[in-house]
Amino acid sequence: MRLLIIGRTGQLGGDLLRLQRDHEVAAPDRGELDLTRPEQVRAALERHRPEVVINCAAFHNVPLCEEQPEQAFLVNCVALRDLAQGCREAGARLVTFSSDYVFGGERRTPWDEDDKPHPLQIYGISRLAGEHAALAAAPEHAVVVRSCGLYGASGARSKGGNFVDGRVADLRAGRAIEMAAEQIIAPTATEDLATAVLALVAHPRLRAGIYHLVNEGECSWYQLTVAIAEILGIDASITPVDRQGRTGAMRRPLYSVLGNRKARALGITLPPWRDSLERYLRRKHAL
Repeated sequence: MRLLIIGRTGQLGGDLLRLQRDHEVAAPDRGELDLTRPEQVRAALERHRPEVVINCAAFHNVPLCEEQPEQAFLVNCVALRDLAQGCREAGARLVTFSSDYVFGGERRTPWDEDDKPHPLQIYGISRLAGEHAALAAAPEHAVVVRSCGLYGASGARSKGGNFVDGRVADLRAGRAIEMAAEQIIAPTATEDLATAVLALVAHPRLRAGIYHLVNEGECSWYQLTVAIAEILGIDASITPVDRQGRTGAMRRPLYSVLGNRKARALGITLPPWRDSLERYLRRKHAL
């Protein structure tokens, strides 16, 4: 299969490149393929003639989206619409990513693919707009994968790394940590997400639409931090705090666990989050 991967330097893009097998892969850097430049997107589609385009590029710095809404919508919606149109015209499948932040509210059971979104901040709104744009521009070609709480070996450049690596640094430095206990998530290793995505694109019954892919189970950011300390064997000062999901005026969802219903029906599942966390820490942080 001919794959075109956009966003090769990110956590997910890096794991997709590392884990793909038996595919002909093109993965231009941003200097050659900037998602916000339609002429570069179309040139890449003509040059590489992919069967599947996997788009890992996004504006996903949540606080910065509040300060730069135009850029958030340009990258997460307008550029994605143009990419979807190009894929439709080229006859290529598009796989792109969205977020648990399209949801918000009082729910305490995992969100299904068909549940009504209710984003609480610019980031989530721009991601939801991008979902609609991709599916409207290429209704027979676009696959939108929502995930949650990503961490991977490459880190997230726009965020200065990832949550897990940041907490490892805090713990090993002996810092006291205060961590949100009210936000419940499904932390997801990009290695597992990449494996599941590659299985999804190869599945003969894959259809266009929205799919959820996250590690199994749920926890708060506080519980995730405690688990990191336990796995590392560090006796740390970790205090749970309740900020009501707020960073200043910006709101985050209090419960954003996703249910993998559609992928599970295809036989695609991800491991429990704590198993994946321990594997990640053992590999990257040499336990």
